[in-house]
Amino acid sequence: MADDTLTDFAREPFTHEGRSHVVLRSGTGPAVIVMAEIPGITPKVAQFARRVRDIGCTVVLPDLFGVAGRDPDPKAHGRTGAAMTGLRAAAHICVSREFTMLAAGRTSPVVTWLRALAVHEHERCGGPGVGALGMCFTGGYALAMATDERLLAPVLCQPSLPLAVTARKRRSLDISPGDLRTVQQRCEAGLTVLGLRFRGDRVAPAERFALLREKLGKAFVGIELDDGAANPDGLLPPHSVLTEHLIDEPGQPTRQALDQVLDHFRTRLLALPDPA
Repeated sequence: MADDTLTDFAREPFTHEGRSHVVLRSGTGPAVIVMAEIPGITPKVAQFARRVRDIGCTVVLPDLFGVAGRDPDPKAHGRTGAAMTGLRAAAHICVSREFTMLAAGRTSPVVTWLRALAVHEHERCGGPGVGALGMCFTGGYALAMATDERLLAPVLCQPSLPLAVTARKRRSLDISPGDLRTVQQRCEAGLTVLGLRFRGDRVAPAERFALLREKLGKAFVGIELDDGAANPDGLLPPHSVLTEHLIDEPGQPTRQALDQVLDHFRTRLLALPDPA
């Protein structure tokens, strides 16, 4: 792929409590907040966002780090360019106080801003509520955002925080105990949380999904795919279910996972039945 100009997205700032980020928006209908993985809003993340838009939702992408639209594949900018793309995003995250990478049982400060964005977009777009999907570094943010009753369709795609550097961190979540209790209460009242990962992914470990099942019960729908289902042309080992390692062909497990995510948004936000 090449860089994506993102010309079909409008760009505007959103500020809450002195914290401001540019937001990319496209489409009409109920809002779905899509939070990108490192190194940012890549062309493949934008492709996924368009799929969300095309089912009848307003897709909203906070530009939290990286260079929006830049292709991280070495074929686009060479190996040095690809390395610099990742390093710039990582450096921004490391110095920012908005993100918590290692602490278990803590909600990252940026989630407060994301919750406010979801409220703003719900008021703007209407509908029964809002969807949210996080990927990798931002994967757990969708869970923490679900403390707000307007968040009706949370999706955790390969949630990777806190970094799984110890056995304890592998079996932990980046959400505070109080926020988790609120989400548990919402799950008891009917909220469904989707999670996606590849079975061999050590960055989004199996222990984390086991903990989600323990804490959320049947409300957590974990979609775990064999590593062999990943696109072999991916830049890294199987990890990014909906972007880098997606094989976008009917019958492929990753495509089926994508369709399940889109159906989740349809049924919760558009009041449409699952396609037969």
